[in-house]
Amino acid sequence: MTASLLLKRLTYVLAACLVITLQATAQLKVDVSRGRVDPVPIAIPDFVPVQNVETSAGNLSDIGASISQVVTSNLVSTGLFRAIDQSAFIEKLTAAPTRPRFAAWRPLAAQALVAGRIELLPNGNLRVEFRLWDIVGELQMEGVGYNTPASNWRRIAHVISDRIYSRLTGEDGYFDTRIVYIAEQGEPLNRTKRLAIMDQDGANQQFLTDGSFLVLTPRFSPNRQEITFLSYFDNKPRVYLFNILSNRFEVLGDFPNMTFAPRFSPDGNFVVMTLAEDGNSDIYVMDLRTREVRRLTDDPGIDTSPSYSPDGTKIVFNSDRGGSQQIYVMNADGSDVHRISFGRGRYATPVWSPRGDLIAFTKIGDRKFRIGVMRTDGKGERLLTDAYQDEGPTWSPNGRVLMFFRTPPYDAQGRGGKPSLWSVDLTGYNERQVPTPYDASDPAWSPPLPVTSR
Repeated sequence: MTASLLLKRLTYVLAACLVITLQATAQLKVDVSRGRVDPVPIAIPDFVPVQNVETSAGNLSDIGASISQVVTSNLVSTGLFRAIDQSAFIEKLTAAPTRPRFAAWRPLAAQALVAGRIELLPNGNLRVEFRLWDIVGELQMEGVGYNTPASNWRRIAHVISDRIYSRLTGEDGYFDTRIVYIAEQGEPLNRTKRLAIMDQDGANQQFLTDGSFLVLTPRFSPNRQEITFLSYFDNKPRVYLFNILSNRFEVLGDFPNMTFAPRFSPDGNFVVMTLAEDGNSDIYVMDLRTREVRRLTDDPGIDTSPSYSPDGTKIVFNSDRGGSQQIYVMNADGSDVHRISFGRGRYATPVWSPRGDLIAFTKIGDRKFRIGVMRTDGKGERLLTDAYQDEGPTWSPNGRVLMFFRTPPYDAQGRGGKPSLWSVDLTGYNERQVPTPYDASDPAWSPPLPVTSR
């Protein structure tokens, strides 16, 4: 064999070894920044019970299946994942924490596998564990266990969904969160509006008010424990604080004139809002520690819908001070007010992204209300929805998804016109309705809930 031929063969061998090494070490990664993508096939079998016994929340086998269903629903809802039908599974997983037979999952085109187990502990709590496997790379990407009361199994399913989403995308998850919104019932001119709260997927619905007085514009505090909202009690506008843990209401302010859109600062120490005095609407801020109210804008136009930047240094709001309703940004102390929107139509309800890179808004024009985003300097405007009336966007904690409410037009018989909650991601392609038991409007997304693994 000549030296040149030997060198060529060695080159081929080294190249083949390099390919094998790369395949073995490369880990599955889902790109969330592209538009239309082919969903990643993922297998999510039922979580296997260590022993099939009854718990305070039901049969352990049924709970394991329900956890799998919630995880599947969460991941599929992102548009980034496609769940493989369980009837096609070749391998039946056991409760023992062993490596799966990867060859049994490749024929299904699965790129990832979630293997879970569930156990009843002596104190009546559950031990829920999961492992995330990369089928192509034949390696474990994640493995965590949680001890929790049996009744808390659904929340643990959301927590597991967040860990899987974060591991595969590199982005924070948003499934273990809640939505506060206005639940509506009744005829158009006699609507009952109640404050309601639910999990981000529509489960665990709970009413916080009884409908005896009008409630509007609920917003979560960054500390996750309080909600601020506007109420008309005895036809008087009041801003309330509601503590979720204590289930107590507190009057933040009893203002003699109209009040609009209260919203917390990122540190939770201030509430910014619009107050109308002498026929003029301007933006004010209240210090929650001293209850001192300070005026931030002073203009003959209508200034409303203020929202802080995530670092708390700036405020975005909409105003008609220039002749039409546009988006403006100012410093948190009210200085350096400047307009950033210059497109056709009118702009309303601006909300700063938790990532700090975008501002969401409602765009009004061409006889439609649409949800859009723009960069914080007003450039790069994109409309994400195109329905009759979409408004009131709220950001997921990771800044990748927006929830809003949609109202269809009335038909010739006066039917329809009932608002419902929807979500859309930043690509504009993945649009979904969020289930609620009644008509729903004005959603607000909570920050992630605190969680520990053990």
